[in-house]
Amino acid sequence: MSIIEKAAGKIGIGAPRPDSLGSNGDPGHDASLIENALNKQRSSHATPFVATPVEPMFSAPGGDAVPEGNSQVQSINLARLHRMGVVAPDAEKSQIAEEFRIIKRPLIANAFGQGAARVKNGNLIMVTSSLPGEGKSFCAINLAISMAMEMDRTVLLIDADVAKPRVPEYLGIHADKGLLDVLQDKDLKLSDVLIKTDISKLTVLPAGRTYKRATELLASAAMTRLVEDIGNRYPDRIILFDSPPLLATSESSVLATHMGQIVMVVEAEKTSQEAVREALRHIQSCEVVGMLLNKTTPTPGADYYYGYYGSSGK
Repeated sequence: MSIIEKAAGKIGIGAPRPDSLGSNGDPGHDASLIENALNKQRSSHATPFVATPVEPMFSAPGGDAVPEGNSQVQSINLARLHRMGVVAPDAEKSQIAEEFRIIKRPLIANAFGQGAARVKNGNLIMVTSSLPGEGKSFCAINLAISMAMEMDRTVLLIDADVAKPRVPEYLGIHADKGLLDVLQDKDLKLSDVLIKTDISKLTVLPAGRTYKRATELLASAAMTRLVEDIGNRYPDRIILFDSPPLLATSESSVLATHMGQIVMVVEAEKTSQEAVREALRHIQSCEVVGMLLNKTTPTPGADYYYGYYGSSGK
């Protein structure tokens, strides 16, 4: 049994089994359907990535003051990242850090052709989920920080969940204007809204102010030009999009048409296979789609192992 099949077996455990799951209700048949969908890719040489257990999603921070105004370089409270269980560049080796190191490797390989055929637009990576609350923002932030620790890569983290943006709140940075403002205002430059952080090689593009026609803005020619520009301007840059849940809004389906890779976060033992399969139908245009199983039960003794064995490196 493959790793993905094992992960698929943890989806929706304990929940009523939908009538549409397979003709005979066989769990192996359902897992195969999910595996086929997750590994669907136009290039047979692309490196797929597999489901990996991740620690539970942190709860929203509160009480920390943020500076007034949008300074071009803002500090991220690393101590708070530690408390929230997020990968931090100054942290000792840990289970969560190692898991995201494993997750990022095939994504980077696909993006830059390291040992495999380079995926078209592979450096444009969308992190999404079927439903709210599965931990996509947690995974997007951890991936962004882990990738920013690479020696030869820079990372742009875009908060594209324009209905409920969370990235600045979690990182403790102040954001006024952002993505939607650039798409709406032709006189506003992207450089005016980018937030550089004191985490080396990590830059953030906030979602910006709310607009009623957000979906249309994300589907506009201006968005296409923006994505092409940020994707091609810096050959060593990885662009991560924290996207809305696929079954909650229509914005994520529009964003998917621009992506080379998609990471779909699935909450273990809660999200139904029916929801996963329906969400996958919304992102069929993407070349490489992989599933990241989140909120799994931690392996006994894992923290001890990583603390004892700890050494630097990625």
